[in-house]
Amino acid sequence: MAISLNTVVPMVHHSRISVPYTWWAGETASRFLRDLHDRQTIMGTRCEDCRRVFVPPRKTCPTCFTNNATWVTVANEGTLVTFSVARRQLAAIPATIPEVFGLIRLDGADTALLHRIDGIDPEHVAIGMRVKACFSRDAGKTIKAISHFEPV
Repeated sequence: MAISLNTVVPMVHHSRISVPYTWWAGETASRFLRDLHDRQTIMGTRCEDCRRVFVPPRKTCPTCFTNNATWVTVANEGTLVTFSVARRQLAAIPATIPEVFGLIRLDGADTALLHRIDGIDPEHVAIGMRVKACFSRDAGKTIKAISHFEPV
């Protein structure tokens, strides 16, 4: 029996169910977040085969598939690799717009960390600019322990 697409009516249920949940960040991310909060230090993991340093840290090297057991401290300063300016207020962006988000390659790291850029007019943000991490002890053991990056 063939069903015509003209006769199929999607069922939509509108509800207001709230399902609060928490999850464990895992061993690697937990150590990274603890160091951000407790020591205001940015740590990465290094692959002993290809020597790449990952920030945020990765438990396994995506190139060599080896265990990244070596932890290294990277600088709180780095280079803005790319950025985007959010100009529309959304629930996912609690800050006042415009809001600048960027990928920052910290000195000593081979990968980039996504975070907020503040302390500069969005029209003056540029790829290649130097930025530094600004820490906050009020954020808890989350990525918000770095409140934002600002120009050096």
